Amino acid sequence: MTASEVRTASFAELDALTAYQLWALRSDVFVVEQDCPYLDLDGRDLEPSARHLWVEQDGAPVATLRLLDDGGALRIGRVATAASARGRGHAGRLVAAALALAGERVVVLDAQSHLVDWYAGFGFAPSGRGFLEDGIPHTPMRREARAGRDA
Repeated sequence: MTASEVRTASFAELDALTAYQLWALRSDVFVVEQDCPYLDLDGRDLEPSARHLWVEQDGAPVATLRLLDDGGALRIGRVATAASARGRGHAGRLVAAALALAGERVVVLDAQSHLVDWYAGFGFAPSGRGFLEDGIPHTPMRREARAGRDA
């Protein structure tokens, strides 16, 4: 397995060290770097259908996201890349892998608004009014079902 290969697991499949490293990475990016004191551990990581995706460098996660089942749609969230690993395409590989897992299902996310065009490159379109979350502008986005087409 190469350093930039996407790994995926349910919570039950994560070993304790990897789980700790994923949550630490999310805290580094969202709570410390973006100065958003919020409760990251919202219980959704534990859902049996939740998938955790990540890329490692030197044996430690440097980029991550989670894919949740919201019933009618899957939800991409908690997309984070360590500052030291940005600009290497890790987030793009993670999103592409999440969409491959989603298959034909509708996928939604709440993009930081400055990333709307980036997510549009994966087939997402704005799907509602923008909003502020922890002082950061966000835009709800949706990728329609891909019936009969590759994700």
